[in-house]
Order: sequence, then structure tokens, then C-alpha cells
Amino acid sequence: MKRGIPRIDAERCKGCGLCISVCPKTILSRSEDVNSQGAYYAFCHDENSCIGCNACALMCPDAAIEVHAPEEVA
Repeated sequence: MKRGIPRIDAERCKGCGLCISVCPKTILSRSEDVNSQGAYYAFCHDENSCIGCNACALMCPDAAIEVHAPEEVA
């Protein structure tokens, strides 16, 4: 059961990887593309496995991640 949907602002992400390192479900990865800052930004490769723990958002030093409940996202 999907309990959260991570939304990562690719333009705010500096590619530090802290969110990737704390995700208990290992559903975050670095992109192969770069943003306007030249950073390989984080993205979620398996939204259906997100448990909504919010660890990624709490760890992000740039506040580039928000985790929403499934009913909040249309």
C-alpha cells in the first residue's frame, strides 16, 4: 500500500545524495541528467514502494523534497 509520494524539486537539488542514503526502501537514485546547476539530481524510481517516512525530506539540506499523502496528489 502506497503511504507517501516523494516530490523532488530537481532544480533545487544539488545532488548531495543524503536523501538516497537514508531511504529505508532504497527507492531514490541519482539521475543521469543534470539540472541547471550541473548537479545529478535525485529522483524516485519506485513511488509505489514509498512508506511515507519523510526521512528524505528531513535529511535534505536544501528543502528540495516534500512527501505527500497519496490523496494529496491528483
